[in-house]
Amino acid sequence: MKNLTTILLVFLSSFLFAGEPGEWVNLFNGKDLSGWKQLNGKATYEVKDGVIVGTTVANTPNSFLATEKEYGDFIFEVELLVDNAMNSGIQFRSLSKADYMNGRVHGYQCEVDPADRAWSGGIYDEARRGWLYPLDMNPEGQKAFRRGEWNHYHIEAIGNSIRTWVNGIPCADLIDDVTLKGFIALQVHAIGNKSEEGRQIKWRNIRIKTENLKQRPWTDIPVVNLIPNYLSPQEQAQGWTLLFDGETTNGWRGVGKETFPSRGWHVENGELVVESADGAESGNGGDIVTMDEYSTFEFKLDFKITEGANSGIKYFITEKYGSDMSAIGLEYQILDDEKHPDAKLGTDGNRTVASLYDLIPAHKNKIVNKPGQWNQARLVVKGTRHDKWLKGNNIETNEFVGANVEHWLNNRLVLEYERGTQAFYALVARSKYAKWEDFGAWQSGHLLLQDHGNEVHYRSIKIRKL
Repeated sequence: MKNLTTILLVFLSSFLFAGEPGEWVNLFNGKDLSGWKQLNGKATYEVKDGVIVGTTVANTPNSFLATEKEYGDFIFEVELLVDNAMNSGIQFRSLSKADYMNGRVHGYQCEVDPADRAWSGGIYDEARRGWLYPLDMNPEGQKAFRRGEWNHYHIEAIGNSIRTWVNGIPCADLIDDVTLKGFIALQVHAIGNKSEEGRQIKWRNIRIKTENLKQRPWTDIPVVNLIPNYLSPQEQAQGWTLLFDGETTNGWRGVGKETFPSRGWHVENGELVVESADGAESGNGGDIVTMDEYSTFEFKLDFKITEGANSGIKYFITEKYGSDMSAIGLEYQILDDEKHPDAKLGTDGNRTVASLYDLIPAHKNKIVNKPGQWNQARLVVKGTRHDKWLKGNNIETNEFVGANVEHWLNNRLVLEYERGTQAFYALVARSKYAKWEDFGAWQSGHLLLQDHGNEVHYRSIKIRKL
């Protein structure tokens, strides 16, 4: 039954997209490895029964069977069958140069991952930046790969847009322009010991289009956009808007003010910068907030801290409390965990970067880039909970908008919680926020960037209402 399902899915995929403009060119003739060359490692590649077979070999680095030609814009397809105990990938727009790590293959890789992690179809930057699109941010995409069966891969690289599908299911959507042309290569991953030798991956029906390309329709999967202050067509179709255009402070104002602060903040090189004031909280320009309010939303920005810096992203800001320090609200902490003393305060790390400040710590396995490097923060506030209870003879219902909240750091989910529950209010009662009436119960509010007296840079600030 599984084999029949596989045949039907591949047939359906071919049928649905057979009408796409442009002509397919086969990259594998089914007989030999003409048009291909091996790079780096010494794993074996051979043709058997009309398919390319790659076999693991011990004591050799990652091996790549690369096309002799390079490709810029293209649509690429392949079918592959991989041993469930090995890892592999499809390189594209990749390079091998003598002046870069002695010729090591580097560039984009579409992941082949039959392990429980299930990141097949995700995008990795081999020997360069690491994971660009890990698939835990797209749970539906994680279900696409079928272990022990032939899987159909579809990769589109058109301009700065890179998108992948596995068995017809969208997996990754990346906007990036670091490399716009390079070879395609089939990877046999290095293995740890001799016992893993002899495992195989097979490839067949390898083809490419390079002319009259037509992208598949936009999807609703998350987009990872690595081009600063830019909205891709797919992001626009999903309802995203920029909150910072890279040039002005339009859309922001000082807390409790009608205009943007006259000092303490400035724009340079496409970045919104809060200036140093020797760590004085709101002692210079003060916090800034969005002009608009939001209830359920998805919010992203890139941040780069200086050594020892402290700042934060606050949400559901109401400005009604009249604090003489930073405005009061739920806070996605931005901090140098190594150098700032606040990281050691609070409870169980709940004042470290990406934590819900003073309430819930971010996961200890979070991935954080060092001061001077960019990190991405992502906030997702969604869902409406209806709490019902009996009062006299009647059932009363309380509607709580924006109940579920997620904090993400560098495309990894690091914490999740429910607002408005007894457990949430118990956390508040033990925190510095206990004195603020109805803390965390707001149904809508502004977004805020904090001035904590340390230099912090922001860019690519964007939001969409959910």
